[in-house]
Amino acid sequence: MISFQFLNHSLETVLLVSSLLLVFSVLSSRISSRFGLPALLLFLGIGMLSGSEGPGNISFSNYPLSFAIGSVCLAFVLFDGGLQTSWKDIRPVLKLGISLSFVGTIVTGLTTGVFAYYALDLDWLVALLLGAMVSSTDAAAVFGILRSKNLELKGNLKSTLEFEAGSNDPVAIFLTLSVLTMVTNPAEGNFMSMVTLFLMQGGLGIVLGLVGGKVIQWLINNVGIEYEGLYSVLLMGLVVALFAGVAKLGGSGFLAVYVAGLVVGNSDLLHKGSTTRFSDGIAWIAQIIVFLTLGLLCFPSNLLTVWKEGIALALFMMFVARPVSVFFAAPSKKMLSRPNRLFVSWIGLRGAAPIILATLPWSVNHPQSEYLFNLVFFVVLLSVISQGISIPWIAKKLGVIEPIKEKALHIEGLLPSGFITVEVSVKEDTLAVDRRIVELSLPAGVLFTRIARDGRFLVPRGDTKLEAGDRISGLARPSNLPPLKELFGDARSSDS
Repeated sequence: MISFQFLNHSLETVLLVSSLLLVFSVLSSRISSRFGLPALLLFLGIGMLSGSEGPGNISFSNYPLSFAIGSVCLAFVLFDGGLQTSWKDIRPVLKLGISLSFVGTIVTGLTTGVFAYYALDLDWLVALLLGAMVSSTDAAAVFGILRSKNLELKGNLKSTLEFEAGSNDPVAIFLTLSVLTMVTNPAEGNFMSMVTLFLMQGGLGIVLGLVGGKVIQWLINNVGIEYEGLYSVLLMGLVVALFAGVAKLGGSGFLAVYVAGLVVGNSDLLHKGSTTRFSDGIAWIAQIIVFLTLGLLCFPSNLLTVWKEGIALALFMMFVARPVSVFFAAPSKKMLSRPNRLFVSWIGLRGAAPIILATLPWSVNHPQSEYLFNLVFFVVLLSVISQGISIPWIAKKLGVIEPIKEKALHIEGLLPSGFITVEVSVKEDTLAVDRRIVELSLPAGVLFTRIARDGRFLVPRGDTKLEAGDRISGLARPSNLPPLKELFGDARSSDS
């Protein structure tokens, strides 16, 4: 029997292990939802357990390959972030969002670099390189936690943080590449070359991102493909082409795909529902792949060698660098109120981008590559654990959350013939109180879609136990209303 080899293992072994890691990562999202842990922490943990020093014993130390994988995955995540962002929501916070992503990221990098120089006894350029690598935030983890706890941020706070997270990765990448150039080629790393690099990367990224977004929209609307599923495949290919093409021309591919996502997401698009869902799935796969890869790359025993420096650096970033950067980015109370300022300062979580950037020094054989990688990895872990878990508590204490607002269900014309939308209220002393849905023997044709309880929304399942005061939305036939009213106390059509 012929056996194909890949990375010194049979192809079947590689596929089996890879698929199992993917399955375990997806299943671990249940733990994330139930206990409010950031999903990226679980993905990293699975990767570390699968690595050379874990039970999986998978040997992997290819830093250039990790950077390539991380870059492509990050491009998909950024495009999907732009695709899911409403221009109507970010327009009021555009000035603040740009200030946070640009001024805030630069101030974070500089202050962290100064601290690293004095506290960690690093050379100036190495200290600034470290600061640049950890300067961007990852709000995806924040919103995953908020959604798992059914919490909604007040006002424009959510839009502000989403825009910052989507647009500050290119700034951090620019800073890292600029300082790395100064480290490896001091003659080329002067101030004017940095300004030129920034203008080229930012300018080409924005302009080509706008053009690319329009091209993507036009192609999807006019190409006339017979099969709907191929539109999503076309979208994926166009995103990679845009990212690689802009980077090849010297621009920021990351900024370009984010801007393109904004353009496409806020335009009329053929098969927009299916392509958006496909993009969301690809973004999740990308997040899982990048965190598993980075977890495999880490040797836990090496993290123990930098735990003192890691704790000091993480605490400085949480309590000094991030608050200072937020102040410089939004100095007036008109831009950010005190509770919002404190919340924005606290949730500056570090995510995939810093670890991906920490693989870059290996590509130039920097003598402190391993030290910098381990230090960045440690800081990210500590940031996610300490800040991530405390987000719901901090949000409630600062009063920046509000109950998720109930939105009307506008699906007329989409319902099966003979069905209506219904609202059911669970009254005291009725048959439904303290009973599981599966125990109620609901009339045929009844489907519950949502339960409103204590200002939150729950997804009903067969084992969901009902409480007095629950308000349930769903679908039913008109003839189902009397038996539902008998079971729950009150049932009516949503239109009545």
